[in-house]
Amino acid sequence: MKVSLKWKYNVLKAKPVLFQSEWTTPEMMERLIADIQKTGRVVELAIIDEMENGWTVKEFLKWKEEIEEEPSNIVVYFDGGFDLQTKRAGIGVVIYYQQHNATYRIRINHLFNELCSNSEAEYVALYFACQQLEDLGAHHVPCMIKGDAQGVIMQLLGEWPCYEEILNDWLNKIEDKLKMLGIKATYETISRKQNKEADQLASQALHDQMIHSHVKIEN
Repeated sequence: MKVSLKWKYNVLKAKPVLFQSEWTTPEMMERLIADIQKTGRVVELAIIDEMENGWTVKEFLKWKEEIEEEPSNIVVYFDGGFDLQTKRAGIGVVIYYQQHNATYRIRINHLFNELCSNSEAEYVALYFACQQLEDLGAHHVPCMIKGDAQGVIMQLLGEWPCYEEILNDWLNKIEDKLKMLGIKATYETISRKQNKEADQLASQALHDQMIHSHVKIEN
């Protein structure tokens, strides 16, 4: 979760000047607040986050301790694959997040026998990712979602229409799940090479190689 600082600075023999900082981490914000307060000229200091919440300094410091206990800085990668001959679909999901001042990675895939197309597999992969976020306990936080399925992402952004009823149903399920979790999603279309972790997981599922890994990543 990124945060920004707004404050008024008392200038000698002039009106106070309003400032706002760039977005930064809660750890850096705590240091910034301490430095600014040493000037003795700061008034109306407030902190805001990417979810548009605002706090006083006291409230922010308490919130900072709380968010260290919850998943944050979440990045999701998703991919789906479909075998026309066997009519089987494989999906892959990779989730990076931070918690307790450490970084973690989830890698998980799944095999489906009842899907109809590669496009549906892509939607199901993202919905499956949303379910993993729920299981992780992520809520009311921003989340970056990345995939090489341009159609899925453009439709979630509202840039492209979705005419297929079955895909539109999955689109609604994804949006409803994110809304229920209070997650503010941003989307990015990436290349298949950049999405290789999720792509590999989807391929492994199609070859009956089931993966469910949840590990701490050492810096």
